[in-house]
Amino acid sequence: MYREPQDIVINEYAAYQLNFLLFSANQQNLPLNSNSITAHWEHFEHEADIGIRGIAPTLAQAFEQAAVAMTAVVTDLDSVTAAKAVYIHCEAPDPELLLVSWINELIYEMSAHGLLFRRYQVAIENGALSATAFGETVDRQKHQPAVEIKGATFTALHVYRQADGMWLAQCVVDV
Repeated sequence: MYREPQDIVINEYAAYQLNFLLFSANQQNLPLNSNSITAHWEHFEHEADIGIRGIAPTLAQAFEQAAVAMTAVVTDLDSVTAAKAVYIHCEAPDPELLLVSWINELIYEMSAHGLLFRRYQVAIENGALSATAFGETVDRQKHQPAVEIKGATFTALHVYRQADGMWLAQCVVDV
C-alpha cells in the first residue's frame, strides 16, 4: 500500500542532540557520514579527451584513485596484476600542480617502460609526493589497450576537500 511522505517531527531534546552532534563533527572537521565513506574513482567526459577523478577520505587516497581512473581509461583493471613495483617521487607548490605532476610521472613510466599499473600507495607531505605504483608489463593481447594517454592537462583541474569531508582530485587527460 502506498503512503504519502510525512513530515518528521522531533522533540526539543532530540533537536538539541542532533545540533550538538552536527556542531561536534564540524568542530573536528569530521564528515557527517564517515561510516559510509569509501575511496572511489570516476571518469567524466570532456570533448575528445576524458576526465579522471579520485574521491577519498584523504588527499593521498584521492590521488591514488585518480591514478586508478587513469589506468581504467587504458584497459580493464581486472586484467592487470601487481607483479612489479615502481617508486615515484614528485614535488609541486600546490596540490593541483602536484596532481598533474603525479599523473604525468605515471604516464611517463607507462610509456617509457611499457607498464600498466593496477594499484598505488601514495604519501603526500609538504608538497612532496612519494608513491609506489604496482603493475606489470603491457601485454597487448591480454590488456587490449584502448588508448595511449599523452598527458595530464590543466583542463578541469581541481583538488579540494568537499563539504562532506571527502577529497576530490581531478583533471582531464589527453588521449
